[in-house]
Amino acid sequence: MTENFDIIIVGGGIVGLATAYKLNTYYPNKSVLVLEKENEVAKHQTSHNSGVIHSGIYYKPGSYKAKNCVDGRRELVEFAKQFKIPHDICGKLIVATHQSELAHMNKVFQNGIDNGVEDMEIIDAKRIKEIEPFCEGIAGIRVGCTGIIDYDAVAKKYAELINSKTNGSKVLTDQHVVDFIRGENETTVITKTSQFKAKYIITTSGLQADRMAKKEGQPSDAAIIGFRGDYYDLTEKGLSKVNHLIYPVPNPKFPFLGVHFTRMITGGTECGPNAVFVFDREGYSKTAFNLKDTADAFSYKGTWKFFAKHWRFGLDEYRGAFSKTYFLNRLRKLIPTLQMEDIVASRCGIRAMALGPEGEMLDDFKIEKHGNAMHVINSPSPAATASLAYGNEIALMATEYFNLK
Repeated sequence: MTENFDIIIVGGGIVGLATAYKLNTYYPNKSVLVLEKENEVAKHQTSHNSGVIHSGIYYKPGSYKAKNCVDGRRELVEFAKQFKIPHDICGKLIVATHQSELAHMNKVFQNGIDNGVEDMEIIDAKRIKEIEPFCEGIAGIRVGCTGIIDYDAVAKKYAELINSKTNGSKVLTDQHVVDFIRGENETTVITKTSQFKAKYIITTSGLQADRMAKKEGQPSDAAIIGFRGDYYDLTEKGLSKVNHLIYPVPNPKFPFLGVHFTRMITGGTECGPNAVFVFDREGYSKTAFNLKDTADAFSYKGTWKFFAKHWRFGLDEYRGAFSKTYFLNRLRKLIPTLQMEDIVASRCGIRAMALGPEGEMLDDFKIEKHGNAMHVINSPSPAATASLAYGNEIALMATEYFNLK
């Protein structure tokens, strides 16, 4: 039996689910199917991130990321209140520890102003100590609207709302898409166990985004490269040294925010992450290896060009991955009294980073359109914070491109 739908979304992460949720809101009479290969939704980037509700202070004014983070954050908080999803708008500090960081710290603050981020202020060393007594800094930014949340719970609520529709929309797990067969007016999506038909296809496949686009018939000029982030937890002894969220001033030459301290909505405080190239896009260990993932990464010229530009940074990150002492010393930049017994190795997450052919990091939203399909190639952080806004953008693009009515 082949089930028929109006729209099929391939990928049950938070962006794919938010897109289906928004499409159902706009078109209550259209059936939307979300296909997820794992045994439950949100198994990869969504449930392995830091759980932070980002403010929008970091992003280039005018970018998709900037607009959608601010709008999406506000909508997410209202969604969490409505559906009683645990969250806490606890605020955070971005701390400068050296004079050389002040210029970029001020630029970050100006970005926040330009992006319409509310409740933020420049603070001095004394105020840093009042908020975080163990933190050492010469100046900082207090961002009051930053928060923490359980994104796995958010994604599962999206799925629950989609499945509750009476228009035939649903979310199916254990559906690993292996092929697409395009007909004159519809496409058949083949999974390992079933097949489904739809007029329109949207792929939101995260770590597999480039491969899914190619499988459907639209090879992208970008490639997905995985970067693992390793975390440590503060032990019971270390917990007393951090009250909220503490971040360094980010390195403007690299798209990661640096190791930081994050209080978790489920309890405890995490430290990290670093950012190291992975040899397995979905391998959540330091020694995971997948031959296809490795071969694909090293056969793409953009990978080599990226490494050539950033090899020093990469080596530094790898040192943090395999040396607790080195990782601790990075954390001590913010909390100098932190001791070895204050941290214990914890989990890791993998981030999908889209690279262009010249080794450039694609820092913003990237969607490619082809025939009756749209492919979300890059939906970078803050994708979880901005999921409702991103989902809305994709739904509006689909409305125009597919001429939905």
